[in-house]
Amino acid sequence: MAEKQYRSIIKATSWRALGTLDTIAVSFLITGKIKMALSIGGVELFTKIFLYYMHERLWNRIKFGRYAPPSQEYEI
Repeated sequence: MAEKQYRSIIKATSWRALGTLDTIAVSFLITGKIKMALSIGGVELFTKIFLYYMHERLWNRIKFGRYAPPSQEYEI
C-alpha cells in the first residue's frame, strides 16, 4: 500500500499547523515577545513542512512494517 503525494502534502500541512501553534506558544513563553514568537513560528512552518513531506515520501518506499491485507474471497 502506498499514499498518493497529495495525501502526504495534506498530512504534512495539518500536522505542521498544529506544531507551529505549539512553537509560537513556547517561543512566546520563552521570549515574552509575540512578534519574535510569530517570526520563529513562521520560519519553522515552512522548513518543517518540507522536511515532513520528504520524510513521508521516503518512508513510503520502505517495506519495513508493511503488509498487504489478505484478500477476502466470498463464495456465493
